[in-house]
Amino acid sequence: MKPIPRSYLFVPGDRPERFDKALAAGAHAVILDLEDAVLPERKTQARAAIAQWLAGAQTSVFLRINPAGTPWHLEDCALLAAASVRGVMAPKAEDAPTLQAIAARLRQDQELIPLVETVAGHFEALALARVPRVSRLAFGSVDFMTDSGIEGDAAELDAVRTHLVLVSRQAGLQAPIDGVSLVIDDARQVEDDARRSRRLGLGAKLCIHPRQVAPVHAAFAPSPAEIAWARRVLEALASGPLGAIAVDGKLVDKPVALRAQGILEQLAQ
Repeated sequence: MKPIPRSYLFVPGDRPERFDKALAAGAHAVILDLEDAVLPERKTQARAAIAQWLAGAQTSVFLRINPAGTPWHLEDCALLAAASVRGVMAPKAEDAPTLQAIAARLRQDQELIPLVETVAGHFEALALARVPRVSRLAFGSVDFMTDSGIEGDAAELDAVRTHLVLVSRQAGLQAPIDGVSLVIDDARQVEDDARRSRRLGLGAKLCIHPRQVAPVHAAFAPSPAEIAWARRVLEALASGPLGAIAVDGKLVDKPVALRAQGILEQLAQ
């Protein structure tokens, strides 16, 4: 079974000296960023740096390109043909036709991740999720706050996160990727943020610094207590008599058994 990425680490596209360091940070996926992390006057320089690095790359990466309608979009898209490009993150995703134009450029082995970070994108999320090549949705929580006028990126945005989780399930996608934590030096806060993401049904988190990777992985990994519970459930099902089975005083039905199985499957990834 192919492991499902839990961490996506951004690295500015105009800082090529950081590319290999980002790859060594342990993130499940690295995103070379041509959009928010790069000033307009450095876009061309960043694109050239990425093109040069991709020519000799031994590891696959994602690219975050600039949105359609910007002066840099088409030239950014030209980089997607490189063999080392695993997929593309499309920012400000708001309509299916624009995404379809990007998807048409991709190989069968490449992924498309729409970044939902506006109110318009929120209401078009299901259409975005159904575009070919889309593997999962990502939530741009910081930009969403600006666009929506919502102040706060915790409980204030949980309804939006839940919407993306349900849309993803309806479209048959992997669980969505939650937005970044802005704190860098507080590993406990990053882990708490990621645990909240997991409780809400999201399956991964965007990272803006290598120090965030380890706490994100810790948050999404099953705890020792969860692993022990899952083993008790499956052992009870395997050895128990026909009829109702209880574990820890609670009835075990099919959904509970599937959850236990899912926990143990994560250990094999």
